[in-house]
Amino acid sequence: MLGNLIHPFSSSCKLPVVIQCISVMTYENQVRQKRPIRVLLLCAVDFTAWHFLRPLAKALQKEGFQVTIACGPGEFFEKMKQEGIDIRENPIARSMNVFAHVGELWSTWSLLRSERFDVVHVHTPIAALVGRIAAWAARVPLKIYTAHGFYFHEGMSPLAYRFHVTLERIGALFGDFIMTVSSEDERAALSLGIAKPGKVATIYNGVDVSKFDPALYPPETRSRLRAQLMIPEQAFVIGFVGRLVREKGIFELLEATKRVLQHIPETRLLLVGDTLRSDYDIGKRAFLDAAESLGIKDKLVLPGMVDDTRPYLAIMDVFCLPSYREGMPVSLLEALAMELPCVATQIRGCREEIEDGKSGYLVAPRDPTALAEKLLHIARNPEVAKKLAQNARRRVIEHFNEEVVLAKQIRIYKELLREKQLLAEAPTDGDESPSNDRRRTTH
Repeated sequence: MLGNLIHPFSSSCKLPVVIQCISVMTYENQVRQKRPIRVLLLCAVDFTAWHFLRPLAKALQKEGFQVTIACGPGEFFEKMKQEGIDIRENPIARSMNVFAHVGELWSTWSLLRSERFDVVHVHTPIAALVGRIAAWAARVPLKIYTAHGFYFHEGMSPLAYRFHVTLERIGALFGDFIMTVSSEDERAALSLGIAKPGKVATIYNGVDVSKFDPALYPPETRSRLRAQLMIPEQAFVIGFVGRLVREKGIFELLEATKRVLQHIPETRLLLVGDTLRSDYDIGKRAFLDAAESLGIKDKLVLPGMVDDTRPYLAIMDVFCLPSYREGMPVSLLEALAMELPCVATQIRGCREEIEDGKSGYLVAPRDPTALAEKLLHIARNPEVAKKLAQNARRRVIEHFNEEVVLAKQIRIYKELLREKQLLAEAPTDGDESPSNDRRRTTH
């Protein structure tokens, strides 16, 4: 707004214009003080909005914020509408199609200008870049980015690594604050010049531990669920929840399952999930062809995408997430909360969720032999498996409780809004001050 004012001492100054602009500014401040803070949560696809942003949206609403979600259309889009969430269609491609992103930048800017949001909180790499530039151009006061795992990662080619770091640096020029979901990403943001000290904090993903509770599924319920899926009562069930794409390590999981089957013939691989329309990794057909070539297709159980993963987690004997890259995987947190022994890869995010050898096992990515060895160790040592599982749930309750995580996130929101003079100052009280959350890694 100030940038549009004519300098009052210039020869071209029109005093009525200056007064009118000042009046508009005063009116905007008055409106902000009287109406709720308007927040836009922006991501590329509805899958992300449903699984990752919904809890935050509801928590913000309880605090009196007016929340809108903008994303691409899909099956979850309608579900959010049915839950009474204000949701707008604003597709953003997940590919590096520059021409498509120019149009998306315009449509996002138009949405922001017409709705006059106070906060834009962007998620996922491409949507975060497009969203922050559009929000800056639309003069949105506060621009926050949650990095759900930076796209650059171990094992990536040096050229690709530098390219994605550069994109993150560019995006950061148009934002105010970055939230990372792992402390590794916070350290990377600082060391690589993506964020400045005081402008980044780690807030873990969280799980509703009262909802993801194994006590809700007694043995008779689990037996009934296995029967419904035609899984033998005594079968050793290896489980996975997520998108069926190569980077989740599903081909290595198939190979590891074949090795386990050689020792435990009554093994089943329960894969909860599917490929998304926006996935450009592989198709489900390629995955099924690989299972058939390994001779284990008849050992797969494929319920597809489900609204509630808990019944499926309840009938697993071990959960496996052999990803190449993650941020802070929620599916793994949910499995840990359900008191399952878990095997994951030694990568960012997973190694903060699992204490190797204490609350689960970590193996190198792309190593089906090591994966199979840990799966067999769990199958052959039920007491070890039980101890791992108990420690896993305890760790989630202590560090990844969704209620605590959301409260910390909202405290940071409020402090940033006070800095922008969009929220009245509030007295702070020792460690409960939001500034204390930002001065330290926020776990």
